[in-house]
Amino acid sequence: MRRLMRNIGWLLGGRGFNAVLSLVYLALATRTLGLEGFGYFALIVALGQTVTGIANFQTWQFVIRWGAETENAGEATGFAIALDMMSLLLGAILATGLVYSTRFWLPLPSELHGLALCYCLVSLASIRSTPTGLLRLRFKYGLATAADAVQPIVRAAGAVLAVLYMPDVTGFILAWAASEVAVAAAYWIIAARDQKIDFSQISLFRIPRHHPEAWRFVWSTNMSGSLAVGGKQVMILLVGAIGGEAFAGGFRVASQLGQALVQLAQTVSKAIYPELVHAQDNAVAIARRMAQLALVGGIVAVGIAILFGRWGLVAIAGPEFRIVYWAMVILAVAGAIELVGASLESLLVSAGRAGTAFLTRAAPTLLAMALLPTAMEWNGLKGAAFTILGSSALAVIGFYVAVLSLAKIRITIEPAETPQPKV
Repeated sequence: MRRLMRNIGWLLGGRGFNAVLSLVYLALATRTLGLEGFGYFALIVALGQTVTGIANFQTWQFVIRWGAETENAGEATGFAIALDMMSLLLGAILATGLVYSTRFWLPLPSELHGLALCYCLVSLASIRSTPTGLLRLRFKYGLATAADAVQPIVRAAGAVLAVLYMPDVTGFILAWAASEVAVAAAYWIIAARDQKIDFSQISLFRIPRHHPEAWRFVWSTNMSGSLAVGGKQVMILLVGAIGGEAFAGGFRVASQLGQALVQLAQTVSKAIYPELVHAQDNAVAIARRMAQLALVGGIVAVGIAILFGRWGLVAIAGPEFRIVYWAMVILAVAGAIELVGASLESLLVSAGRAGTAFLTRAAPTLLAMALLPTAMEWNGLKGAAFTILGSSALAVIGFYVAVLSLAKIRITIEPAETPQPKV
């Protein structure tokens, strides 16, 4: 627990630094572009993150899972890099089809289609899951935090330059693209300096040869990651498709401010997963304690959103974004629920139940997407926020039930495996 809390401290420190600068570039973008212009910007960013999220295999998880075994460390890294290459190829095909289909369903002007495709390709080339896994495998969270800090610095600086020299959607997208390239380069450089990467072991076949369950784990974690993106980025695209670019811009602001807790949940998940892999005997107890701490933090954060959220929206984004206050509060509650469920989901994945975790999140996410048109017709952005709240609540309840079953299995099996003394 001491090491876990120290690692979470590093990650939260990086998140805190990122959060402060994110307020700077969010304020610059919203006030410069306005509600509709920011809506176009939000749609392009959501397209890039959707493509990357769907195509990206969560390679950091199996770098930790199989790299923890010393004899497999090089092969695990080679397998992860090979999957990253496959992500880039498949993602480029997906990006091309998705961007050029937007004319039929998304309110994105045709003159921005080329910019959107370029941003998608840059995002794919900037995938950094493998070096992230290498640093977490060796518990180098301080180095990972230093690499993460590159992104908000470059993004904030780019936003300032965009305001001064190119105050339009293109200028801000270029700033975001530059930050993606910079942080990916920082991760690879730091990971390679910490320990040499043997590129001769790049292969899609070596790890699966020794671990027959590898591909099942790969596809389960990939689909879970895609669903995590679907809960946020795809919802922004759907909100834009149903309500227009202004709705998309407003929903992104509400999501970025209200669902900051989801990012915190992802931080907790990334810190706790290596510990659960290395300490299977105490995994349930660690996850339970983290969920209790998360509950307290979530309640505090929701209270802050209720009391100061309206003032924060006006101060950061401007008066025209005041209308998204209640959507932001609802998303903050959803974020608090996700925060509690983060350690439970990590526990399932670390125990080899990635498929269970995926199915538990898949059903609520697909239900939320199906209900979104009705919810928005009922209550606009607040209705959209309620679909995410319901999805998060159902998923975390499912994680809890699955963890109870997992604990029961362990309690039942472990005594039977204990050798009985001979009489």
